[in-house]
Amino acid sequence: MVAIIHKRSWRDFDWVLTFLAIGIVGFGTLQIRYAQPTETYWIKQLIGLGIGLVAMLAIAFTDYRKLLNLAPVFYLFGLVLLVVVLVPGIGLKINGQRAWIKVPGIGQFQPSEFVKVTTAMMLARYFGKNRSGPLTIKEIIVGCLILALPCGLILLEPDVGSVLTYIPILAVVLFLSAIRLRLVVASVLLMIVMVPVAYWAGVKTGAIKLYQQERINVILDPENADRRRIGYHTWQSILTVGEGGLLGSRSSVQHSQSTLKFLPEPHTDFIYAVTAETAGFAGCVMVLIAYAVLLSRLITGARRSADRAGMLFIMAIVGGFAFQIFINIGMALGISPVIGVPLPLMSAGLASLIATFIAIGFAISVQLRRFVN
Repeated sequence: MVAIIHKRSWRDFDWVLTFLAIGIVGFGTLQIRYAQPTETYWIKQLIGLGIGLVAMLAIAFTDYRKLLNLAPVFYLFGLVLLVVVLVPGIGLKINGQRAWIKVPGIGQFQPSEFVKVTTAMMLARYFGKNRSGPLTIKEIIVGCLILALPCGLILLEPDVGSVLTYIPILAVVLFLSAIRLRLVVASVLLMIVMVPVAYWAGVKTGAIKLYQQERINVILDPENADRRRIGYHTWQSILTVGEGGLLGSRSSVQHSQSTLKFLPEPHTDFIYAVTAETAGFAGCVMVLIAYAVLLSRLITGARRSADRAGMLFIMAIVGGFAFQIFINIGMALGISPVIGVPLPLMSAGLASLIATFIAIGFAISVQLRRFVN
């Protein structure tokens, strides 16, 4: 079996997926350099790219089934990291959130980004067994508990944005694991009813803070939002997007919305707005096409998987990526709340970048072993 894998490894290696991911990172690094020309974020992004490629290759040439067998170990390690980050003196508190750990020589990294991968592995291992019938209520509850443990710890940071990116991972796994259609319909109807009720209750009890209410109101009625306070991020992002026009702004770097500090967090949350400013509508469309091809390559890898576990892991990652792309771009365009969700492969951040390459390496590992029983 090992000989077969080595013989086919380079031929079956998904070069399109690999170079596409590298290309998106490279383009994103240019945007980070443009957004923060006096900072070193773009250099750290290149360092993250190097580390991510090494991790991707290591995972790709490791049998993914062995990794899934160790999923409980990785999952528990991820939970430990989420506990450690909450300890004062170890976890760094930035903008009111204790969500980062300081790493000497590199900077800080966010454990919740890595735990997405370990959680997806745990869900794929649990639901990846061959089955002849639909999911039972017990299995659904266990799946919810697997997701609830890391999400509960992340809420203590608190980081609601990261928690939201975990939900599509479970949703995709449950959907592809033969969940009964009536449960899906009942869940959708329950959500339609409960979300407004929960919002009303949160407002009345004070659980949903005033600034959180205002962020939602900005999306519902951006024209009447306070553009100097809570609506500032959204309004400045819309202005930055409009500045680019069709082919990008011809103004100098010194006169751009991002480098003049009008646009908050241009290298992370609003990197797509910076792209719109520098590359215009044409550049934004190219980015969307690149993401569409990347997701399609991952889906193709999932379809070629030799077992359910490999397929479920890849599709869970696809669901997480797609959700993050939609929310981040929506933030830039003013159609979704500003919740601090990074754009995969483009936003500055070592943890997010490396975790993404680990997930891609896993997908390549599945493809390399699709002919091996």
